[in-house]
Amino acid sequence: MNAAGRADAVHFPEGVDPDSVDLTAEVSLPAAWSKCWAFETSKPTLWDAGTGWVTRGDLARRTKAAAGRLYGAGLRKGDRIILSAAASIDLVVAHVAALRLGLIVVPVNGAYQKAELAHIVGDADPRAAVVDNPEWVRWLVELAPEMMVVSPRLDIGDDNAPSLDQLSSGDPALLGYTSGTTGVPKGAVLTHGNLLAGAESVRIAWRWEPEDRLVLALPLFHMHGLGVGLHGTLLTGASAVLLDGFSPDAVLDTAAAHDATLFFGVPTMYTRLAQSPRVGELSRLRLCVAGSAPLSADLHRRLEEAAGVRALERYGMTETIMLVSNPHDGERRAGTVGYPLPGVELRLAPDTGEVLVRGPNVFAGYWRRPEATAEAFDEEGWFSTGDLGEFDEAGYLRLRGRAKELVISGGLNVYPREVEDALRSHPEVDDVAVTGTPDEEWGELVTAWVVPATGKKPTLENLRSHLDGVCADFKHPRLLHLVEELPRNALGKVQKHLLS
Repeated sequence: MNAAGRADAVHFPEGVDPDSVDLTAEVSLPAAWSKCWAFETSKPTLWDAGTGWVTRGDLARRTKAAAGRLYGAGLRKGDRIILSAAASIDLVVAHVAALRLGLIVVPVNGAYQKAELAHIVGDADPRAAVVDNPEWVRWLVELAPEMMVVSPRLDIGDDNAPSLDQLSSGDPALLGYTSGTTGVPKGAVLTHGNLLAGAESVRIAWRWEPEDRLVLALPLFHMHGLGVGLHGTLLTGASAVLLDGFSPDAVLDTAAAHDATLFFGVPTMYTRLAQSPRVGELSRLRLCVAGSAPLSADLHRRLEEAAGVRALERYGMTETIMLVSNPHDGERRAGTVGYPLPGVELRLAPDTGEVLVRGPNVFAGYWRRPEATAEAFDEEGWFSTGDLGEFDEAGYLRLRGRAKELVISGGLNVYPREVEDALRSHPEVDDVAVTGTPDEEWGELVTAWVVPATGKKPTLENLRSHLDGVCADFKHPRLLHLVEELPRNALGKVQKHLLS
């Protein structure tokens, strides 16, 4: 197919031939970052409330020293390292240093409870963990006494770094835990080439420039905040303001104080911004990107009427980083996620409508799970996303639902089987199924369909209390339906599509 006929051609600036672009020409993000940091070394790059601004030169020096401390502590290329802490420059330095040294970063949600953390520790077999939660420190010491556990300041070892950035595109860089229908999170192995291609594709598509400044309120354990927000900022040579958490006032105050041009968020954030009397201040930003769950047509309209913001929706997942985006320069259609991003090939399975993709951004496979990898890819290298889609008359992709049972609430993944297993241990629960109920603010609300034990009538409050200390709060059900029985097929499988 020639460039003019490529589905991703809409994302390239005028005059740029898509066939001339190599998304992985720089080999790895660390190599590209180091090259960038050698120029305009005094240019401000990252800001947090505790540090203020750090420059390109600061990042080059601090990440080299941090990599040296990791090396001095005995870590070597290919070792896994858990990273879980509040968004800060110290965390970014630790993350970048680990990548420069060739370690495999395992980002983990800090809301996880001990059992959830234990699964990741047992599966990833990490040599070290960078965390800021004292309770996690105790858990990790119990779970893996031989593992090194340190704070984001990396107060360890010396700073005699070996040669850094000696990486190939095929080297593993990040282990992101995700799941489909089994309820047991599995690690998606993203290579240095995958991370580079993912960041480069949105740099091109969203016209990301060195002069841009991002308000980054997304958590850095999530692909949206880490793989897009942070990685894209550093690749582009732009700057970002790191916020440890979200509130409408914090975002709008930060945008004004630092002359920001970009904001990336999930529907929950945009709903709260639209409800703020200050929503009109979003007009100072040149681009607002939304993802992780669909924005409603009404929310699109409210943002445009109140602030002149045409939110740009995109679609991605842990295994692929970003896949599809509405165009920067063309029409941004509510209810769609747009066209394949640069370098991404996409088609729909003819029998099911499942979204199939391939490209340099698509992960290498599941960690130590060859069977799951083989099931996820066909013989031509197409990855089955588990999402169902359709194209509208102009070729925009619209997502219709998920073939798999994943629930996305507030931009975070909830695996129904995990919550179901925990709820079944409640003495008033005989059977249970967990689904997602569409919601404008949260994307989906975690919903429990419970068959009560004989003579019992469990309440939502009781069920949520039962999950305290077992599952992170965002996995707790927000809606409860008591039913006499769950619909099952002839093989006994719950037919969740009949629960409504």
